[in-house]
Amino acid sequence: MEKVKTKTKELPESRVRVDVEVAANDVQAQLELASGSLGKDLKMPGFRKGKVPPDIVLKRLGREAVFQQMLRDSLEDMYRRALMTAEIGPIGEPKFEFGEMPNSGEALNFSIEVGVRPKTKLGKYKGIEAGKREIEVSKESVDEEIERLRQSVAQLEPVERSLKEGDYSVLDFEGKVDGEVFDGGVARDYSLEIGSNSLLEGFEEQLIGASADEERQVEIVFPDDYREDRLAGKKAVFDVKVKAVQEVTLPDTEDELARQVSEFDTIGELRSDIEEKLGQVQERSIEQEYIEAVLDSAVKESEVDLPDDIVYARAHEMWHQMEHKLQQQGISPDKYAEIVGKDQEQVLEDLKVSAARDLKRESLLVAVVEKENLQVADDELLDAIGSATQGDEVSPSDLLEQLESSGQDKAFREDLVTRKAAKFLTEASKAISVERAQAKDKLWNPEKEKPGEGAEIWTPGDK
Repeated sequence: MEKVKTKTKELPESRVRVDVEVAANDVQAQLELASGSLGKDLKMPGFRKGKVPPDIVLKRLGREAVFQQMLRDSLEDMYRRALMTAEIGPIGEPKFEFGEMPNSGEALNFSIEVGVRPKTKLGKYKGIEAGKREIEVSKESVDEEIERLRQSVAQLEPVERSLKEGDYSVLDFEGKVDGEVFDGGVARDYSLEIGSNSLLEGFEEQLIGASADEERQVEIVFPDDYREDRLAGKKAVFDVKVKAVQEVTLPDTEDELARQVSEFDTIGELRSDIEEKLGQVQERSIEQEYIEAVLDSAVKESEVDLPDDIVYARAHEMWHQMEHKLQQQGISPDKYAEIVGKDQEQVLEDLKVSAARDLKRESLLVAVVEKENLQVADDELLDAIGSATQGDEVSPSDLLEQLESSGQDKAFREDLVTRKAAKFLTEASKAISVERAQAKDKLWNPEKEKPGEGAEIWTPGDK
C-alpha cells in the first residue's frame, strides 16, 4: 500500500483529528483484494469455486458490499500508516468518521480522532535538586549470598539412621480419599526435604523418625480452601515407603567453599568480591531511582494539562499489556484478581496513578527535547541498533534501512532522544541526600500554598 496523505488538527483535552486521504489506485487495489476474499466462497456458473474474477465479484455483490469488506480487511493498516505519516503516538481507542463511499477512480477520505500525549509548559528544569541514596551493602546481604552459594554446592549423602528435620528422603506414596486413589496423589522416587513444608501441612512431620525401607501411613486433611474443590476439606490417607534417608553435606571450611564456588582461595576475598558486585547492582538501581526523582521534581516545576480520559486510556493500555504477560505465564485475569485481592476496576484505579506519572514524565521529556533542540545522529542510531541486534545475522545498517523504508525508525529515534533528554536533565541536576529531599518536600512554599490550606511548615528537628 502507498503512503497516505494526512492533515492534523489539535483538539482540546489532548486529542487530535487526523484527516486521511488514501489514493484512488490504492483503494482500487484493496477493493480487488477484498473481491478476491469474498470470491473464495462465491459459486457462479462457468467459474470454479474461488476462481471468480474480482470485477465479476464486484458486479455480483455490489460495490458497497465489497467496500465494507475492504474496510474490515484494511482499516487497521490504513490507521497505522496514517498515524505513522502524521507522527502521532495514540493513546486509547480511535474514533473514525467516514463520508460517502468513493466512486471508481476517487480517493478515500476519512478522519481519525484519538487521544495523544499531553503537552508540558516547562518551568525550572536545569539545576533540579533531587534525593539520591548512597550505596550501602549490608553484612546481612553478603551473608545471604554466601549461604546461597553454600547451598548450591551442597551434596546429598545416604545415611543409616532415622529421618530428622533438614534431611532429604526418597519416597514412594499413594494417597486415597474415601478409599479411592485420587489424581496427583501418587508418586514414585519423590525427593522431599523434611521441614520444607513443600507438601500438605502435617505430611512431613509424620515421617520424622522413619528409617530407610520403612513403611508408614500418613493422614492429612485438605484445607477448606484447597485449589481443587473435590478435595477441599477431605481426609486423605497416604501409604508411604521411605526408600532412602539422605543428609546434606557442606564444604568443611569457608575457605574450601570459596575455592569451590569462585576463583578465590579465601572466604575474605570472596566476600569482598560479592560486596563489590552487590554494590554495582545497587548503583544501577540508585541511578535509575535518581533519574526518576529528577524527572518528578522537574514535573512539579512545570505545568501539564492531563485529562482524566487520557489517563484512563493509558491505564487501560497498561492493563491489556499486563493481561498479555499473565496469559503467557498461564495466569487468567480472574486468577490474578484473586491473588491480589482486587477486581479489574480496582486494578485499573491503581494503574491510573502509574499512568498519570508516566504521561507527565514523557510529556516533560518531549518538551525538553524541543526546548534544547536535542537530536539523534545516524551514528548514534546505528550504535543503538547494533547493541539491540547483537548476534543477529542482519547488519545494523541493513536493519536501519528496513526501519526507514517502513517508517518505523521514528519510534526508535524518539525513544533514543527522550533517553538523551533524561540524561541531559540528570547531568544538569544536583544530587542531595534523601533526608534533605524529604525535608524539602515538607517545606512550606508560600508561592504555591497559603496558610490554612493544608500547608505543612517544616522546622529543624521535624521527622
